[in-house]
Amino acid sequence: MLLNISYNRKSITEDINEKIGKPFSLVERLKMSGIGSGKLKISSASIQIHNLLILDNNLNVCSIELRPKGILVSFRSILETYALIIPYYKLKLYKGQSNIYSIFMDNYFIKVEVKEKRTHTFMKKILQYQQAVKGTDQSYY
Repeated sequence: MLLNISYNRKSITEDINEKIGKPFSLVERLKMSGIGSGKLKISSASIQIHNLLILDNNLNVCSIELRPKGILVSFRSILETYALIIPYYKLKLYKGQSNIYSIFMDNYFIKVEVKEKRTHTFMKKILQYQQAVKGTDQSYY
């Protein structure tokens, strides 16, 4: 689900929290050694996201936030902030050639360039957390 999260609307926040869970507490963040990626350069995206990104001439970057039941991929276009809300059961994460990671959900996708070792480690953390959630949640599918 692609949402405009520029404005603090209670209905949008509740919808995000219902789909992928509330943000981790400070203690949980420290135990997990962080829950967010740095800025990731977007190399390509699905048509819906691409149409938003071409509205300005800025560098196309996104960031990923880990949540208990999914991830939140956020990016900016013009003066708006958008987020792709991806529950773990719909997340497909692939590593392609030349350090390109592909993040898929239904008919949305974002391909990002990764050059830093810590970002590779973060992508592995997403996959490990997805497997952990899948293993403990009996109603996963």
